[in-house]
Amino acid sequence: MDAPLTRDSVRQYYGETLQGTEDLRTSACCSTEAMPEYLKPLLANIEDEVQARFYGCGSPLPLALEGCTVLDLGCGTGRDCYVAAQLVGPSGRVIGVDMTEEQLAVARRHRDRHMDRFGYAEPNVTFLQGTIEDLAALGIADDSVDVVISNCVLNLSPEKEQTFAEIFRVLKPGGELYFSDVFADRRVPEHLKDDPLLRGECLGGALYTEDFRRLLAQLGCADHRITNRSPIALEDPEVYAKAGMIGFESITVRAFNLGLEDICENYGHVAYYQGTLPESRHAFVLDDHHTFPAGLPVPICGNTAKMLSETRYAAHFDVIGDFSTHYGPFDCGPGEAGGGTPDGACC
Repeated sequence: MDAPLTRDSVRQYYGETLQGTEDLRTSACCSTEAMPEYLKPLLANIEDEVQARFYGCGSPLPLALEGCTVLDLGCGTGRDCYVAAQLVGPSGRVIGVDMTEEQLAVARRHRDRHMDRFGYAEPNVTFLQGTIEDLAALGIADDSVDVVISNCVLNLSPEKEQTFAEIFRVLKPGGELYFSDVFADRRVPEHLKDDPLLRGECLGGALYTEDFRRLLAQLGCADHRITNRSPIALEDPEVYAKAGMIGFESITVRAFNLGLEDICENYGHVAYYQGTLPESRHAFVLDDHHTFPAGLPVPICGNTAKMLSETRYAAHFDVIGDFSTHYGPFDCGPGEAGGGTPDGACC
């Protein structure tokens, strides 16, 4: 199936076939990641119709968003956009992009009501109709976005290399990509990629984890991190009959627009989390194997040092050390230092 036909198939599935989460045939497009407690009151502010047609698989809303420009790729009815709007505050901005008119109609219909509820004099959310593979056509400039988020949508793209290239084009230096999506433990066979049901349920287009790692490396992102992962059960008989031999997972990934090395290297850095993020006073979790207790020294690799000192998180950390002396590979775990790991991160 070529790109235009794939987009038409996805448009039909999300614009017509699905009228709500009860129409889904798998748990792939249902949130399997527990939403952090601090976000739940914000979610309670969102209109029921917006939430009823939410098809995400995670909770890709990172900390420290106040005043940021956030871009949501495949925003649908705008659930995550409206949560992010509360996190960035009136001085921040949220841009939602989606290609499905029926989804955007719901998002736009509730914009003024949400702004009134949040107490904002001017809207801080904009919805744009277009494809995530061509953000330039929507007027999104180079180096203009602090954080790109996406919730179970990037798998739907028929041109993933172009999509990720666009993401890193629009991200500012030190900007962050933080997204949840469906991944596979092997390459999905070509005939299954074209299956409308599997494609619509976020399985047909799922990236093999190692191909995802290679794709990011080709685009200059040598190190990405996993923050959450959970298996997806294929309980629908038709879906299982077609794709039951593949292991699918919902994975939340963070990656930064930084110059990083392709393995963890030791330069003697130590990081202290200041405990200054209101939602995370006692500890900051960077990924599934880096937790920083407030006030305690944590040895880190050079890549982690850059993630904490050359991004918007710098205000919340004291990172001690420089890159003048190299001490060899850094055993970051959970994978082997010096090689790729199953989850694709170098650490």
